[in-house]
Amino acid sequence: MPHVIVKLYPGKSEQQKTELAEAITADVTRILGHGANAVSVGLEEVSPADWPEQVYRRDIVAKPDSIYKQPGYRM
Repeated sequence: MPHVIVKLYPGKSEQQKTELAEAITADVTRILGHGANAVSVGLEEVSPADWPEQVYRRDIVAKPDSIYKQPGYRM
């Protein structure tokens, strides 16, 4: 039962967010072999001012073993 959380800056349209969730669901079902009904996708908007602490330090720097695609930036 994969649950995927995407953290992103605010400002994307509902259509963009829906398309992203659908694309993630399709890839998870294809790659992991789960049915779409087993997959959930959450989108969390984080302001640019909060990104360094709430995402970069907490989710990226502090959890290096869980990062399979490193960002191309440093803070």
